[in-house]
Amino acid sequence: MQTTNNSIHMPVLGFGTLIPDAAATISATRDALEAGFRHFDCAERYRNESEVGEALQAGIAAGGIAREDIFVTTKLWNTNHRPERVEPAFEASLKRLRLSYLDLYLIHTPFAFQPGDEQDPRDQNGNVIYDRGVTLLDTWRAMERLVDGGKCRAIGLSDIGLNELLPLYEAARIKPAVIQVEAHPYLPETELLEFCKEKGIVLLAFAPLGHGIKPGPLEDPVVLAIAARVGKTPAQVLLAWAVQRGTALLTTARTAARARENFDIAPLPKDAFDEISRIQTRQRFNQVVNTGVPGFIPKVI
Repeated sequence: MQTTNNSIHMPVLGFGTLIPDAAATISATRDALEAGFRHFDCAERYRNESEVGEALQAGIAAGGIAREDIFVTTKLWNTNHRPERVEPAFEASLKRLRLSYLDLYLIHTPFAFQPGDEQDPRDQNGNVIYDRGVTLLDTWRAMERLVDGGKCRAIGLSDIGLNELLPLYEAARIKPAVIQVEAHPYLPETELLEFCKEKGIVLLAFAPLGHGIKPGPLEDPVVLAIAARVGKTPAQVLLAWAVQRGTALLTTARTAARARENFDIAPLPKDAFDEISRIQTRQRFNQVVNTGVPGFIPKVI
C-alpha cells in the first residue's frame, strides 16, 4: 500500500484494463479480483468502462467485497480538456463504471485535442487536430473542482515528463497525488521518481514488463539469471523490483493463472535488486508521450 500526499491509500499492485475485447475485459477483471487485485486502472479512451464496471459489481457482490476495499482510477481523454467538458466527462465515466465516486481521476495525456465526440480528430492530411484554446492548467483547475465536489478522492496526470509537470505542480491548488508513466529497468524514470518521493506523489508505473515486447526486460539476461536464482518468473522479478524502488505498478493479465502469478511477488535480495538497477539498456516501448508534439504547454505562472 502506498499513501499519497493527500493521505489516500493506494494498493501498490494495480490491474490495467486496456483490453480491446469486451468479453475478455469482463473475465480478466473478475479473474484479477479473485487473484487479490484491489486496484483497477481504467480510461474513457479504452472504451470498455461499462464492462469493467459490470465485472467489478459482479465480483464485489460474489466475493463479499466492500466498495471501500477497491481503488478505481479512470482518465480524462484529450478531447475533453476544455474546463466545461471535464465534469460531464467525469460523470459519464462514473455512470459507465457504475460507481458513486472515483478514487483517482487522471488527465490521460497533457495534450488537448479538438473538443467533440471523435476521440481522434484528424485533418484531411491525417494529422491530429489540437485545441490551442486551453492550457493544461485550465484543465487542472476543473479537475480540482471535482475533488471539491466530493465525488473524486484524488487527481493526477499520466504520460507527462518532469519538465512539463513542474510548472503545473507549482501552480496547482490541489497537488497531483499520482503520476502514471511507463517505467521499467530500460526506462527507470529515476529523476521523476525522486521528485515524486520528495513531494509525496505516487509514481504509478505502467508497462513494468516492457509491454511484453521482445526483446525487452522479460528476456534480459540479468533478469533471467535472477529469476532462476530466486525461483521466481522473470515477470515476478521485474514487478518485485518496481515495488522495491518505491513505485506502484499496473499489469494487464488476460488469464486467471497470469493474474495469480503477477500478484504473487516477494522482495528481491539486495544484490539482485542492485543488479537490475545497474542495467544500462534504455528503451521506451510506448510512444504515447509524443502524442501531442508539439501539443500544448501550460502557462508559466
